[in-house]
Amino acid sequence: MADNAKIVEVPLLPLRDIVVFPDMVVPLFVGRDKSVEAIERSLKSGKQIMLAAQKDPQVTDPLPDDIYDVGTLSTIHQVVRLPDGMIKLLVEGQVRGRIESYIEMESVFVVSAMVMDFQRATMLDLERGRQSVLEAFERFVQLNKKVGKEVQSAVTSAVDPGRVADLIAANLDLDIEDRQFLLEISDDELRLNEILRLLRGQIEVLEIEKKIQGRVKEQMERNQKEYYLNEQMKAIQGELGGGDDGRAELEELREKLDAKPLPEHARERAEQELKKLRLMTPSSAEAAVIRNYLEWILAIPWQEERPLDIDLDKVRMVLDEDHYGLDRVKERIVEFLAVRKLTDSIRGPKLCLVGPPGVGKTSLAKSIARSLDLEFVRQSLGGVRDEAEIRGHRRTYIGALPGRIVQGLRKVDSSNPVFLLDEIDKLASDFRGDPGSALLEVLDPEQNDTFMDHYLDLELDLSRIFFITTANGLHSIPGPLRDRMEVIELASYTEEEKIEIAVRHLIPKQLDRHGLGDYKVSFQKPAVRKMVRNYTREAGVRNLERTIEAVARKVAVDVVEERVNKDSRTTITTKTVRDYLGPEKFRDPDERRDDLVGVTQGLAWTEVGGQVLLTEVTVVPGRGKLDVTGKLGDVMQESVRAAMSYVRSRADRLGIDPGFYRNVDLHVHVPEGAVPKDGPSAGITMAIGLTSALTGIPVRSDTAMTGEITLRGRVLPVGGLKEKILAAHRSGIQRVLIPSETEKDLEEIPDDIRSQLEIILVEEMDDVLQHALSFDDPDGIFAYLEKRGMRHPLPDMVIPDSDQPSVN
Repeated sequence: MADNAKIVEVPLLPLRDIVVFPDMVVPLFVGRDKSVEAIERSLKSGKQIMLAAQKDPQVTDPLPDDIYDVGTLSTIHQVVRLPDGMIKLLVEGQVRGRIESYIEMESVFVVSAMVMDFQRATMLDLERGRQSVLEAFERFVQLNKKVGKEVQSAVTSAVDPGRVADLIAANLDLDIEDRQFLLEISDDELRLNEILRLLRGQIEVLEIEKKIQGRVKEQMERNQKEYYLNEQMKAIQGELGGGDDGRAELEELREKLDAKPLPEHARERAEQELKKLRLMTPSSAEAAVIRNYLEWILAIPWQEERPLDIDLDKVRMVLDEDHYGLDRVKERIVEFLAVRKLTDSIRGPKLCLVGPPGVGKTSLAKSIARSLDLEFVRQSLGGVRDEAEIRGHRRTYIGALPGRIVQGLRKVDSSNPVFLLDEIDKLASDFRGDPGSALLEVLDPEQNDTFMDHYLDLELDLSRIFFITTANGLHSIPGPLRDRMEVIELASYTEEEKIEIAVRHLIPKQLDRHGLGDYKVSFQKPAVRKMVRNYTREAGVRNLERTIEAVARKVAVDVVEERVNKDSRTTITTKTVRDYLGPEKFRDPDERRDDLVGVTQGLAWTEVGGQVLLTEVTVVPGRGKLDVTGKLGDVMQESVRAAMSYVRSRADRLGIDPGFYRNVDLHVHVPEGAVPKDGPSAGITMAIGLTSALTGIPVRSDTAMTGEITLRGRVLPVGGLKEKILAAHRSGIQRVLIPSETEKDLEEIPDDIRSQLEIILVEEMDDVLQHALSFDDPDGIFAYLEKRGMRHPLPDMVIPDSDQPSVN
């Protein structure tokens, strides 16, 4: 032993039927108590462990004499505890080690091991030996197709001669004694010579086998050859002692593969994998991976296509049965399908249903599938951050699976289902990739006929799938992805539409779901209207359905406690709703409001529908500071500053002291400060609030407004007009101010809503001031201001002369 030899104390893991070489990464299954304890010790002390082979693999409780002295000092990379109590390891060999002594032998083997020194010849001799071994290995690979390309690449790229010898030794078909003999050779030159000898011996055997196979192939027909090989495999398995279960499983896979209609490239890959599986031990880890891969190939509907017969009358009938209202949306869907029928294809942009929650986006997709007699698949994309969720994981990873597209196809029996990608606007991206970019290949009609899933590693034709996506808003969807989709917007429901939906769909569904279908339970329309007005405030009908569900539960309790029977009729009235649901959550929109100074009602668009946004402005003594609170985004804060600049520039005409900003602070606040707010439509709302607070003129409480403002007072158009007007109607607003350039969008507003609202078109802030502020002068706001004269925002304060310094 050299004086400077390194000695380490490590746990020992005895191995059966395997020898681990340095730089070799292998999975191991461990179940013996001593072995499990050795792993636990190793994990607590740096993950280093000694791997040494048993002389007799049949010995279940080996003693030191039953274990070879030379092994490999290794590192544990991964530990998986299996349900049956066994442990799966992933270990990597580091260096050779010789066991010097056993320190512990009772509950675990702990040994003192010496790291073996390498004995090297001259570099010239080593390089010659390396070249000879590589040439022989190249010939061996040509004859032996079992050697993978990864192994070939690793061997040919290895520079160190000792590493070349170890890599080849780990992949040669040798018995345990020969492997151990190679492991114990520390001299690189001797080990290369021994590897060369073994390679040449196996090359001779392989060449003989190749000649024999060539002669047999010429003499046998294909069916005779398959029969011979199958019988030979049975005989080998019988000699090895069993294998009936694995054989039965292989036969079952073969039968399924023969019966499965597959494209040619998929069938070739499946045949290759099945051949590999036949040559493997059924209990090996790689065999389990291949079996799982084949099961996925056999489970996917590659060519099982349902006939697509687009009957527009049936489509209209199904859409009308399942959904009330949404006339424009239904017509867009019919037009979309009419084009698909004429082109005899579903290539082209994919449908994207955009609207607030609860307006029926998902149920519309189900109705489309039912009207076309196609299977329906839904995959939610909310919160998906990993690109592998779309493209799948590569098979080299533990627990690898295909992506969500392939997983969805496995649920159906056809290759042309209606495939709903729900909440596509909720996709995210991080260090694991960008799933939105991966969806480009899925939704692009020019690419999705050759979609490549990483797990399958096969081209999959998605062009026959009818993809539909849903989103609450378009702003978070990347532009390239949005271009692949045909956007259909679903707006909020009106009050009357909600009542009809409840009567036609929601109430019967909830009565059946709560076991009340056989009982005479009916809802009066005023009761439904009360639930819509006083217990829900939403764009869709999701909360309305929950409210109906709450009433149904109360009725179910009455039935169980025998206060209601099948012969009696139970009628839900407005009083019953109040008794069942408790105090009203929202006030009646017809309740009178007061006109207040500095309080304006803006209209905002959100992903959950339109919303009335209350804005408050107050004036206090100060030094010209402008405070903006209410968790406003950058765009809304810019709108406040633009409105402030407009008011200052128009101070003379508005009857405000031009130097007001030197002596007062203005505070703009939007209540519900915990809720983030942003958007380019609050300019005129902020300007009216500031003007009212500075002039002391109240704002009309029956009026709401939307529109952006320029520094010169021009009112710019905004989006989401329908959602905003419906929100104003829900809140009992009587008058709405909108930019004149959005007049064209009024066609989307239902006639019954337009008849109940006074919609006023404005072009300039002067128009907004005339209609938004509350005053009695019939000549208009500016005449009123002129009569009133100049006014300081705080009348009790002394207005300083313009040539004197301001007093704070």
